[in-house]
Amino acid sequence: MGDVRADIKEFLSSRRARISPEQAGLPAYGGNRRVAGLPREEVAMLAGVSVDYYVRLERGNLAGASESVLDALARMLKLDEAEREHLFDLARAAGPVRRSRSKPSSTVRPEVQQVLDAMADAPAWVRSGRHGILAANRMGRALYSPVFQSAHRPVNTTRFTYLDSPGSG
Repeated sequence: MGDVRADIKEFLSSRRARISPEQAGLPAYGGNRRVAGLPREEVAMLAGVSVDYYVRLERGNLAGASESVLDALARMLKLDEAEREHLFDLARAAGPVRRSRSKPSSTVRPEVQQVLDAMADAPAWVRSGRHGILAANRMGRALYSPVFQSAHRPVNTTRFTYLDSPGSG
């Protein structure tokens, strides 16, 4: 596909240039506008994104743009179906689509706990990316007993190490 950033820049700026204020539902004050079509500020406002974010997008940085942002741009720029598909293709070529963040799980599936419990000869535990202990077997609970005895919940080894004083809990 060549230089994706240059393709994105050319595509978005050319589509922005062909939209008049009247087509976008904006009043046209005076006849002297600095740019053909809409300025970036108006595109950003109508698409519901910040000016800085739209400028980054138009400079070719569509990587991680969410589907809702791409949909808003497609509507605002009055893209036909082929152009809309092209915009989404450019975004895919630029990088992965940002997914909404889901809350990390604070529990494990029962099958995982069964595996931990089956490891009777060694301490075993499952922790989150932020060092919360999500599950442990009997020896893992014994090894981390001071952490489990802490009054703070959820159980977290980093918080325990740096914030809990010895004997607290």
